[in-house]
Formats: sequence, C-alpha cells, structure tokens
Amino acid sequence: MIKIYDYDKLSIDDIFAREEEDTSRLENTVAEIIENVRKNGDAALKEYADKFDGGAPECLEVTEQEIEEAFKTVSPELIEIMKKAAKNIENFHKRQIRQSFIISEEDGAICGQKIIPIEKAGLYVPGGTAAYPSSVLMNSIPAKLAGCSEIVITTPAKGGKVNPVILAAAKLGGVSRIFKTGGAQAIAALAFGTESVPKVDKIVGPGNAFVAEAKKQVFGKVSIDMIAGPSEILVIADEKSNPSFVAADLLSQAEHDKMASAVLVTNSRSLAQKVADELEVQIPLLERSDIARASIDSNGKIIIVNDIETAVIAANEIAPEHLELCLDNPFDYLDKIKNAGSVFMGRYCPEALGDYFAGPNHTLPTSGTARFSSPLSVDDFIKKTQFTYYTKDALKKVSGDIYKFAMAEGLGAQAKSAVIRGEKE
Repeated sequence: MIKIYDYDKLSIDDIFAREEEDTSRLENTVAEIIENVRKNGDAALKEYADKFDGGAPECLEVTEQEIEEAFKTVSPELIEIMKKAAKNIENFHKRQIRQSFIISEEDGAICGQKIIPIEKAGLYVPGGTAAYPSSVLMNSIPAKLAGCSEIVITTPAKGGKVNPVILAAAKLGGVSRIFKTGGAQAIAALAFGTESVPKVDKIVGPGNAFVAEAKKQVFGKVSIDMIAGPSEILVIADEKSNPSFVAADLLSQAEHDKMASAVLVTNSRSLAQKVADELEVQIPLLERSDIARASIDSNGKIIIVNDIETAVIAANEIAPEHLELCLDNPFDYLDKIKNAGSVFMGRYCPEALGDYFAGPNHTLPTSGTARFSSPLSVDDFIKKTQFTYYTKDALKKVSGDIYKFAMAEGLGAQAKSAVIRGEKE
C-alpha cells in the first residue's frame, strides 16, 4: 500500500529518497555485448536475437513489403488516431525550428551562426513488456522537422517480426529504415555500425536498464539524448480533487515499471486517504497489476503539506518527469514551477494526453534531471556552427586588443597571429 508522509515531520532526504536500481552489475555484461557487436557485426545481432527474441531473422532490415503488410493489419481507427497525434506533434515541434543568423557590422566584421541538421539519427523503440508506437512518433517527427537525411529505427522483433503498430507509426513518422534488433546490442549497432545497420550520429529513445547503460557507454562515439530512468509522475492536488482521477493518474505511470515513481502532494489529509483507498480498488483491475503494485508499494508516496505553495516547493525539489497541477487555477502556479519535464494543467489534463496526443514531447528528463535537462525537441537533431569574417581594415582595428588579451593568457603564438598580417605587409 502507498505510504503517507507529513512534509514537515520528515527530512527532505527521507521524503524524496528514491529506490534506485543498481546498474553496476550491468556494466560488464553491456560492455561485452558492445564489444561483440563491434567485432562481429550482424552475426552478433543475430546471436542475441536468437537468444532473447525467440529466433534470428534472415534479414535484419524490415522490408517495404513487411511495412505495407503491417500497415494493412492495423485497424483503420487506430491509424486515424495516430495521424491526429502525428499532426499535433508536428504542429507543436515545428515552432521549435531555429533559424541561422548573421551579424554584419559597418566596419567589415561579419559573424554568424549556421543551423545544420544531424545527418543520421538513430531511434531506439522498446518492444519488451509493451510496444510504444507513440515513442516512434515522438522521436521521428522532430528529427524529420530538423532535416535529418536518414532516420533509423532499431526495435526488438519477437520471432523475427516487429509489432505491426510500430511499423505503421514508423511509416507515418517518415522513418527511413527499420532494423530487427533490440537491447544493448541495438545501441552498439547504431553507435559503431554493422554490415546492415548504419552508424548514426545520435541515438535517442527510451529503453530498459541495459539500453540505458549501453547509451552511457557509447556516448562520445555518438551523441545521445539522455540516460532515461524509470517513469515518474507527481500530482499536486487539493481537497476538491476527485480521488478516482488522481489514483488513475498515479497508476498511469506506475504500470510502466516496477521502479516507476508515483507521488501525490496534497494539502488535504482526507484526499490523501481517499486516494490511498482508491489505489487499492484500481490496482487489481489493471492488466499490468503486478507491475503497478510493486511500483506503488516500493516507490509510491503521498506527501501532506500545509498549502499548495509548499506543494510547489516540494515539486521543485523532486523535479519530476511529469507534473500534474490538479487545481482550479493552475496557471497561477505555472511561473513558480522551476523543475519539471512536462506540466499538465487543471483537473481535466491527465498525463496520458502528453504521452499520446497533445503534441508536446513525451521523451522527458527523469531522476531529478529536470533541474538541468529538457524534453526531447527539434534542437536534439540539429547542431550549430559559427562563422566569422573580417576585412583587412576591420582586423587592423582590433588586432592590438587581441594581442594584449592573448599575451595576458601567456599565449604568444596566438598573440602573434593577431598582428602578423600588419607586420608583414
């Protein structure tokens, strides 16, 4: 059963302690997988597919025929829903597109910044205990808007077949190529390339502990979006909130992972008890009740505060992945929220809106990293380069200043390079 705490009677460390998964045991295993893929390429990928996915596919790459056949098997209703979601995601993310700029001075000095898309983006799509076509759309659409020339997906293929809904979402999202490989081995393939899987410039997308550890180990060879931890939700609710709604929202993330964190912060002791009771009603009804039960019992918390202002302070301290403000006047508090991946406003805005449909990205910082990290965006699929141009006269005006600045740092060669053009002409 979920635990109830008083905010002012326990230390911050006690209230905000999270049960963390020990990943040290994974390091050697993941390192061995990565090295095997580096050395043996496709053969290693097929070896792991045979071991973990119930059989190795003859061809690692999904064919156009497979995509078309999969598209036909998905219900037309779901296709239409995914199209609506894709449109919302595109409408939101296209406003993130950056523009290059030039600063031109009258004295002949020109500086600027050029926006360049990452050429090859690798998208990891989970396919273990659940399939996530929503992740396909959330990752592929920003990459496409950024202008990536190649968008590659890796995803587990049970018995050599990729979930058809994943393939349908990939088609809607404009994915270039799809490969039947998952786990740490897929991350290694994207980072170093194999005979079939192209080496990419950046890897994005969520995964289990093995995937997270693999992303950590290949970082530097390629860029990554983030090291995503278990799912999190924090709900701020008052005495007017419906306990059934709040419990359902807490469980919407608790069912993802036994390590997921679901937290309610409220100024109502009555609501706290009603939500705790309602959780016991709803958990047995869930298809993934075992996972939700483990998550709620181990990591679930209800924190009672004196007022909503204190609830906001608590939320900023926790820096949750998802934050719900189940209040009549949520916009009164929005400017006070400093640390959250994504904020859901009001009594009729469940976190599921963000996961599937509204448009803002659902790939979010976890484990308190919302203190310094941001949701996945178009920015994740671009890079910036700078350029500078000075005429002879423009350089002459500043060369003396550059010389003195460089000499102050003890770098004589740099200082010399600033004035040599004037000395040798």
